[in-house]
Amino acid sequence: MGKNSLIGGSIWEEYSQKVQDLMNHPKNMGELTEEDAKNMGGKLVVADFGAESCGDAVRLYWIVDEATEMIKAAKFKSFGCGTAIASSDTMAELCIGKTVSEAVKITNIDVEKAMRDNPDIPAVPPQKMHCSVMAYDVIKAAAASFKGVDAASFEDEIIVCECARVSLGTIKEVIRLNNLTTVEEITNYTKAGAFCKSCVKPGGHEEKEYYLVDILRDTRAEMEHDRLLAISNAQIEGHSSVDFDDLTVVKKFQQIEAVIDENIRPMLVMDGGNLEILDIKEGDDKVTDVYIRYLGACSGCASSSTGTLFAIESVLQEKLSKNIRILPI
Repeated sequence: MGKNSLIGGSIWEEYSQKVQDLMNHPKNMGELTEEDAKNMGGKLVVADFGAESCGDAVRLYWIVDEATEMIKAAKFKSFGCGTAIASSDTMAELCIGKTVSEAVKITNIDVEKAMRDNPDIPAVPPQKMHCSVMAYDVIKAAAASFKGVDAASFEDEIIVCECARVSLGTIKEVIRLNNLTTVEEITNYTKAGAFCKSCVKPGGHEEKEYYLVDILRDTRAEMEHDRLLAISNAQIEGHSSVDFDDLTVVKKFQQIEAVIDENIRPMLVMDGGNLEILDIKEGDDKVTDVYIRYLGACSGCASSSTGTLFAIESVLQEKLSKNIRILPI
């Protein structure tokens, strides 16, 4: 099968070599029969999953050892594009040798990563990422058939997009792994929001608990926080040639915030409290005054001006500079 019969040649280079090989030469395509199961001493399991809205469908065959629940063989039939074939083949390969309970944990992210040539480079173009989404659902269907339970019983994640069956964890992981900045990119990578669009933002035909616009905003904020924290920690641990007392107020704020996040805030939160930095002022004697406000339980705590204050100041002086002074407001 020529590559131009599968996809436009202009994006062919965006596919990993593994995907290209599996498009033309899938290793696990075919079917398993009752006779095969008898010969292998296992139980035949057949499951279907299809997304009529995009024309993709997959049938998964397992032969399972009933005593150990080990999947001894797996094959598939796929009704879809070349990428769907490659994804289904990889999904079947990942199932072999696992128990049914282990196989249920395979996600579309696992399938896509398994098709990469380079761990840091996606295996397929963004607009074809959705082709691996069906893996999780058809595996659940097969596991449910084997165990005689409802497929929903395997669902331990929050589903954001019901149409494409994409979870909150998957969306957040894809945003982080691929540094996504728009809802359109999330849709390209996961197919979340591609159909009824109720999960994109409020105002759709169905009210949702989670929306892509909010998940993107919150995840990007978490990523930026982690980035600044990493920079601050690196400066602290690396004993930067620039002394804390010589830093700009902005840099001082970042380092103080990083130390508070790592060493102080978790303890306050455990007791129902917190704090925020209101201002930082520098004196002529190189003393850095840090003005804070206690929040929650800390605001009314008797030790907020004694033991707690001393502990916060001591940690910052040890980590950053002896010239730091904490002043609660």
